[in-house]
Amino acid sequence: MSALPVPPTYAAFPVGPGEGLTDVRLEIGGRVWHLAGRGGPAAERERALTALAGGGLPVLVGAGLGAGLAAVRERFSGPIFVLDRERAIDAVTGVRAAFAGDAAVRFDDDPDPDRAASAVADAARAAGFARLAVIAHPLYQRLDPAWYGVAAARLGRYAALRERLVVPRFAGPESRVLLLWRPYFLYREIEAALDRLGVPYRRVDTGTGEQGETGVVEAILAAVADFRPDFALTVNHLGLDREGRLAGLLADIGLPLASWFVDSPRLILHEYAGLATPLTMVFSYDADALPELAAMGFAHRRWLPLATDPERFRLAAPLPAGHPWRCDVSFVGESMERQATEARNRLPAGSALGRLLPGAARDFVAAPERSARQFLESRPELARAYAALPDDPARLNAELALTWEATRRYRQACVRALVPFSPVIAGDAGWETALPGAGTRWRRLDGLEYYTELPEFYPASAVSFNCTSLQMKGAVNQRVFDVPACGGFVLTDARDQLSALFAPDRETAVYAAPEEIPDRLRHFLAHPEERRKRSQAARRRILAEHTYVHRLRTLGAAMRQAFGV
Repeated sequence: MSALPVPPTYAAFPVGPGEGLTDVRLEIGGRVWHLAGRGGPAAERERALTALAGGGLPVLVGAGLGAGLAAVRERFSGPIFVLDRERAIDAVTGVRAAFAGDAAVRFDDDPDPDRAASAVADAARAAGFARLAVIAHPLYQRLDPAWYGVAAARLGRYAALRERLVVPRFAGPESRVLLLWRPYFLYREIEAALDRLGVPYRRVDTGTGEQGETGVVEAILAAVADFRPDFALTVNHLGLDREGRLAGLLADIGLPLASWFVDSPRLILHEYAGLATPLTMVFSYDADALPELAAMGFAHRRWLPLATDPERFRLAAPLPAGHPWRCDVSFVGESMERQATEARNRLPAGSALGRLLPGAARDFVAAPERSARQFLESRPELARAYAALPDDPARLNAELALTWEATRRYRQACVRALVPFSPVIAGDAGWETALPGAGTRWRRLDGLEYYTELPEFYPASAVSFNCTSLQMKGAVNQRVFDVPACGGFVLTDARDQLSALFAPDRETAVYAAPEEIPDRLRHFLAHPEERRKRSQAARRRILAEHTYVHRLRTLGAAMRQAFGV
């Protein structure tokens, strides 16, 4: 560590008639310097007001006679920063004493000049990456270049960084995207879609640890300064801290943020504050989540359903007869045994809600409420038990427990209806205890790799069966797009938002309740031509409207419309 600068040694003497101080004479090693120069206090005032005219937080590098500081204070309510450690000069001018009772004027004489200037830069960042109006007294850097020169250079670096960070957005014909990346579902599809659209983007790896880490923030700021994106894009708010510091920082530098929720926004955001900024737009795969996002303070929100990547889920040569994947009926998905058990075990021991959970989960399956929270608050006994939980995390656990237990019951009831058709089930070992006849009446495969195996597995079944998680009671999942895209036929549960995406009865095949499943399966297994026509119609619709290229084009247009110049 380098030594801190040593203050210069000099003598200071007042110059001026009576009490009217017009200058300070400095005697340094036999030489005489004048603090005010030829212009006196008037020159100080003019220099300060000229710098202030450009806007920004005022920073005086050297207080001088105090005339410039007084002029700034008359026109600016604060804060005003003064970097000055010349006690000998101050003893003559009395500037510190004159402003001692003014909380808006902040003096800093830290022995480390970089630390003194950094405190100013930190305050400017906290004020929304404000511009700095630097008012540098010409004598001070000559008097002590090791301190004032370093401080001025540090302020200059902040100003240069700000000029690189705070720039006009959407000024060009093509939007530039900063992708806040994590190893999570959908990022591959987003990158592929941006490539196909020819949209320039820069990926910043936000890691897998605590969100909002210092190193991640620095990497994001460096990418913003170098790449100059028009907006940042994340999935499920990944890479952002729950307290909203990074979202606030992006808003401070004028960089809009797009966050695409492909899981329940409620279960992700819960009660955390500070996440909704004026420059944040949230996109939800579930239209039912939009009112609650509005209640959380998000002024900009859009429905953006899932889709498919037709380059991955494409038509291919059929698997040969006798291949172990060939079957009449298949299902891909977890039994939800593990998720339901883990969520149930997180409830406080002995809580009333734990006792009520089985019945509540059974009722939630058919209830009109779309979210677990709405359901819990709408039933008096459940509402009392929910309100009695100790804190917000405990209430979130209750919502998760209800959602996953209800999904477990619903999914297992649906898949149980497949057993008479000797299905192939690709999923976890929990199915072997959840369903009768494992290994004889139906076969289980370990979970298949999404990108490399499912595009071949889906069309190997006459019917690919789908039942949707109850975290999305009105929305549709990935399977309704992926299966037809690669030439398969999907039988799915009826969902309100499905009819907004596909033509009912021509492009989809649905069941309304588990008890309908056997009859629907018998019908479609007996009518292969109907399956073929519906699958082909759905595929045409998907290629025309429901690929990730379509979704990213929609997202980019919405961001430009909301935040463009």
